[in-house]
Amino acid sequence: MVGDCRDGSVYLVGAGSGSADLLTLRAARLLWQADAVVYDRLVGDQVLALIPAGRERYDVGKARGHHSVPQVEIGSLMVRLARQGKSVVRLKGGDPGVFGRMGEELAALGEAGVAVEIVPGITAASAACAAIGIPLTDRAHAQQLRFVTAQHCREGGEPNWASLASREETLVFYMGLGKVTAICEGLRAAGLPNDWPVMLMANASLPEERSLIGNLADMPARLLAEPLPSPCLIVVGSVVRMVATTPAGHSVQRHRSSRHETLCL
Repeated sequence: MVGDCRDGSVYLVGAGSGSADLLTLRAARLLWQADAVVYDRLVGDQVLALIPAGRERYDVGKARGHHSVPQVEIGSLMVRLARQGKSVVRLKGGDPGVFGRMGEELAALGEAGVAVEIVPGITAASAACAAIGIPLTDRAHAQQLRFVTAQHCREGGEPNWASLASREETLVFYMGLGKVTAICEGLRAAGLPNDWPVMLMANASLPEERSLIGNLADMPARLLAEPLPSPCLIVVGSVVRMVATTPAGHSVQRHRSSRHETLCL
């Protein structure tokens, strides 16, 4: 059966956005069968609860500014477990191929000759926009979609703001809570108007989900007044305006109000 764990193999599995009922069936089956699970900080308790008692668990989660386990050690751990004949699930938040350092782990496993399977998950961008009731793309708003990491990998690195400042595109910045002001200022300086829509969302799909909606000019002040937890997703584009008119958006707003959650329009 597809999804059955094989001894000595590693499965790079996307845990989705956090809610266990958004996990894929294949991912859930692998979690149930695996001998060992190596998981990140962003994997929620709901998903971890699916791992049967008695299975080996390894928390290798990283937080901003603090890496509990260096990346090279994570690769070595997976290789060691696989060589012991164990089936291993490497569980990552969201989709393992979207800013999940999957390439580095594939390289480590490939060099060691370990068999690998990739199991995709729902990335944070999809979960956040679904939760707020808007699409990521729309013929009237955005014909393109771009995922951008807000963490600059190069020393002194800076995004090409001119290439990002398009009115026909939805931009989604990952890991960008500490760079909201820089993102807003960079896009404004590159030509997007002050009132260009922006949405911030933390904990998409979870009960503690929170969001802020504003524009490039006022979002830094909104965030200062109502801080959100990290990690936080930043969505920039005219699709954000659709939250005010779509039935899903109104439904989400009413649901949040009943739970006293934050939604600024």
